[in-house]
Amino acid sequence: MTVRQRERWLRPLRVQDVPRLRVVCFPHAGGAAGFFRTWGARLPDGVELYGVQYPGRQDRLREPHARTMDELVEPAADALASLGEVPLVLFGHSMGAAVAHETARRLEGALGRPLAGLVVSGRPAPDRLRPTEVHLGGEPALVADLRRLGGTSDEVLDDPALRELVLPTLAADYRLIETYRPAEPAPIRTPVCACVSTTDPEVDRDEAAGWERHTTGPFRLRVFAGDHFYLIPQEDELVEQVLLFCGMPGRWPSTP
Repeated sequence: MTVRQRERWLRPLRVQDVPRLRVVCFPHAGGAAGFFRTWGARLPDGVELYGVQYPGRQDRLREPHARTMDELVEPAADALASLGEVPLVLFGHSMGAAVAHETARRLEGALGRPLAGLVVSGRPAPDRLRPTEVHLGGEPALVADLRRLGGTSDEVLDDPALRELVLPTLAADYRLIETYRPAEPAPIRTPVCACVSTTDPEVDRDEAAGWERHTTGPFRLRVFAGDHFYLIPQEDELVEQVLLFCGMPGRWPSTP
């Protein structure tokens, strides 16, 4: 993969001269790499931060949306494999958790070894998925589901012009993740941490704990207060838990 091709898929949000760990974030449906930009200020020295940029949004707005999981996973994995030997931890929220999981599987095969870690957030284990068909209901069903989850402001949803900008990407992502079916049941070797919140309507604690069956490595379950988008108000605690899972210090050292 050329540098130019890699830059289409990966946004460097925090780069280090001598990196010890790379945290790579996969956004939720309708999300973009920049969603994770604020994580950079919460990382210690030596930890890099990248966001995966799916096609059809922001600076990739003119590109067609992905229709299958493979259209996201294959180029994302190739881009990450081309970065070099620094240990990788993948984080994905909601739809991004599924993309990160499949990317970890592909990278294990390409690199011949497990990754430093996979952190899956706001999504049931692959064998506990809840069948949904929101994408078949058109704009009314999509808007209703966005209001239910609370990740999109009423200002956007109530404004026809703004809806016209954001709904095509959301509709495409909903179609992709609702038609996705995990094809490979074998567990990965990468350690997995599953994150779930107390009032998430998309996943409960038992469904999140089911991720343990999908790794032969260590597993941890972390529960946070909040709803499906708990990761916004709980960002400090979440980033700290990701770092601790990978054996890194969770906070900046205090100054004397």
